Amino acid sequence: MERQHYSNEFKVQVIQEAEEVGNKAAVARRYEITPNMLHRWQKQYHDGGFAGVDADAASNQEVGELTKENDHLKQLLGDKDLEIAILRDLV
Repeated sequence: MERQHYSNEFKVQVIQEAEEVGNKAAVARRYEITPNMLHRWQKQYHDGGFAGVDADAASNQEVGELTKENDHLKQLLGDKDLEIAILRDLV
């Protein structure tokens, strides 16, 4: 089996998700990595590893994407509420 190489940005993303969720095993399963590897990445990250990766920049990009998705979902919800109101008026 060939060894898998992950980018530092990917590692930081997985570490941040694991810390938010609080369940390393579940996050590791989601990304198909071992919990030991995730633990090793976290230790390396907190010891100052992954130089050159700005965690704030990665999270800012993620926040932007989530904000965009949130706005889209709000729009969809508003459309559905309007449809329901129209159908109630017809009944």
